[in-house]
Amino acid sequence: MFEKDLNVGFLLDFYGDVLTERRRDALDFYYNNDMSLSEIAEEMGISRQGVRDLIKKAEEELLFYEEKLGLARKFKSAQHHAERALTMCEAGEDPKTIEDEIRLLLESVG
Repeated sequence: MFEKDLNVGFLLDFYGDVLTERRRDALDFYYNNDMSLSEIAEEMGISRQGVRDLIKKAEEELLFYEEKLGLARKFKSAQHHAERALTMCEAGEDPKTIEDEIRLLLESVG
């Protein structure tokens, strides 16, 4: 069975511009517009199997880029540390603790 890896939709935001237009469109239809393979096939004028193959190859390409570059992982880490630092500031935590969290934030994007 063909299952959606919702992480791919997230990776599409980071690396979508390096995909061919055809692969990017197929992923966009599938992940962002929640279209079925049959609906995408009709929209793109190809077979359902052709759509499946396009999506699988595009997913593999996105996973390759993430493995090599790690931009999505770095973004998630930075977002986590930024949210923690903000929560600490709002809670009036010790400035040293907040400073440590900000350092972790900076390291995650460096």
